[in-house]
This record gives sequence, structure tokens and C-alpha cells, in this order.
Amino acid sequence: MDPALLGRLMDQHAAALILYARQWCTAPEDVVQDAFLKLFAQRRLPDKLLPWLYRVVRNGAVSAARSAQRRRQHETRAAEKTPAWFSASETTGIDCEAATSGLQALSIEQREVIVAHLWGGLTFAQIADLMGSSSSTVHRLYLVGLSALRERLGVTCPRKPTTQN
Repeated sequence: MDPALLGRLMDQHAAALILYARQWCTAPEDVVQDAFLKLFAQRRLPDKLLPWLYRVVRNGAVSAARSAQRRRQHETRAAEKTPAWFSASETTGIDCEAATSGLQALSIEQREVIVAHLWGGLTFAQIADLMGSSSSTVHRLYLVGLSALRERLGVTCPRKPTTQN
């Protein structure tokens, strides 16, 4: 196939094909690109070129949607089998589901610092070394993350009593 012809076909039809594929899948650009690659691999051009492209795009988009659905189902099943972050214990005084949800809502960096410091017992200097960061950055991540976690869990920060004169 002539590359110039392929380029013209892409210029003329790619946008409409992407819109067409978007009905079924979340990555229509990939599906359309694959369709043009399949066209390029043909020994001779299909007799009805435009209907052929639409058929290949439709089949690819439906297949991509099915694959995405299977992947989501597999990931959901795998997530259900994932062990809980915390083991429920009467002595911890922690709501395991709320704590897990709160930690998952934090940025990965904040979560890493909080877990390493509170449950791992690492110092901010050790965590900074582990993360390739500075102690002050790690401390800031800890404070911001802890504040967000307290807010999400509805826990106030204990305050020192003030003396009144």
C-alpha cells in the first residue's frame, strides 16, 4: 500500500472513525490506529474500503470494550481477595475500615510517610533516605497527611490545656 494514500485516508476519515469507535470503548484512537495498520498490511486494498475500515474499527472497539470489562472484573475480584490493611483487634482502638479508607484517600507519598513513621517506627531522616527526599519534606508530608487523615476520620487534634491568668 502506498504510504501517501494511507496518510490521505487517515486525514480524511480518522476523526469520524474515532467518534464511531468511542461508542464502544475508552481508547478509540488506539482502535483506529490498529485499523489503519491492518489496512496497511493488506496485500491489496479491500473493494469497499470505507465500509471495511468501519467494520474493522467496530470489531476492534467491541473487542477492546470486552477486554476492558474482563480486566475490570478480574481487578475487582483480585481486590476483594487482597488482605485488609489492618487486622481488627480490640486493643488497637482503631476503626480498620475507616483507617484504610482514610489512608487510601491520601497521596501515595503522604501515605508512605505516615505508615512508615507511625506503624514502622522509622524516623523522618530514615524515611527521607528511603524516599530520596529531605527530612523537612518528609515532615511536611507527614503533617499534611496526618491533618487530612484526622479531618477525614473526624478526629480532632488533642490540644494542650492553656492556663488562664
